Amino acid sequence: MGTDRDPSPRPPVGPLARAVLSLFAAPRLNMLEDYPKVRRIQRQLASLPVQRYRALDRQIMADDGTHPIPVRIFEPRQRRRDDVLLFFHGGGWVTGDIDSYTPACTTMADLTGSVVASVDYRLAPEHPFPAGLQDCYQVAHLLLDDPHRAGVPDAGRIVLVGDSAGANLAAVVSLLLRDRGERGADHQILLYPVTHWDHDPATSPFPSVREHGRDYRLTDSEVQDYFELYCPDPAQRRSPLVAPLMATDLSRQPTTLVVTAELDLLRDEGEAYGSALREAGNTVVIDRVPAALHGFITLPRFARPLREGYEVINDFLDGPAAGADADAGTAPDGGTAPGAGTASDSGTGAGSGSEQS
Repeated sequence: MGTDRDPSPRPPVGPLARAVLSLFAAPRLNMLEDYPKVRRIQRQLASLPVQRYRALDRQIMADDGTHPIPVRIFEPRQRRRDDVLLFFHGGGWVTGDIDSYTPACTTMADLTGSVVASVDYRLAPEHPFPAGLQDCYQVAHLLLDDPHRAGVPDAGRIVLVGDSAGANLAAVVSLLLRDRGERGADHQILLYPVTHWDHDPATSPFPSVREHGRDYRLTDSEVQDYFELYCPDPAQRRSPLVAPLMATDLSRQPTTLVVTAELDLLRDEGEAYGSALREAGNTVVIDRVPAALHGFITLPRFARPLREGYEVINDFLDGPAAGADADAGTAPDGGTAPGAGTASDSGTGAGSGSEQS
């Protein structure tokens, strides 16, 4: 199985560095009330001039015919791989879209040399769980079944990719594909994923929630607000379809790369999910990007955490960790939380979709 990069030799982040990084912390928001404002700001930023890119907008019709699911396909400037990276964006299941993530997807296409297909899934609270998950499942199912029907050119290996809430959706889609007997992706890349339901510093099993839940880019209160908007029923948040770390069966999952950020409250639960996947017999690489904040995949290309993150991603796509004969490694610190339930609990009713011109 995959090897992990040992974070121990990296120097700790000192008080001065922490003070500088705190300048990049997001304004403290009440997401229950402020999510429309965040969406407006994202749309305004997306309207600013960005670098030129090659993209094709497609629509996948939902299986029940009620709505189209927009998909934007990005071509790299120089294609070096036949991989297609199926990307689910972050934003707490509440904010973000293919427009606001266009710069990040353009960077992803160019730095990996792969086609990137970005899914504009439905957002909460207008469309709470499982609506967004249904959309992601349907696009993944269609793309894995017949890439040409989804309008993807020359698709080779399909790799599920997501950041934050999008990584949560990628992980859950992989569980659903297995449970429903569908073809799954061979590989998945989970960037600082949400995998657990509890982000209260008083009760969370993860030290990173207490260490970084009030400091930087994402706060524990914001994560809890996102959960309330996405999954209003508190009992349902423990479902493995919302918190995949709660699944009791994590077998037969894709070869997985988990990338976490050192200064992120989600760090430990992401690494715990990677460890749980490995213990279930899957091939897993876990890497922690030092001095990185939550959301670093959206930073400008010159940003050090982004460059380091893509070094790891490209190594994973190229190197022996992506093969069947990779050796076992040791996970970074961060234990697993006890599971409760199976991945098939609280079914979404998601099914395969068909292409709409």
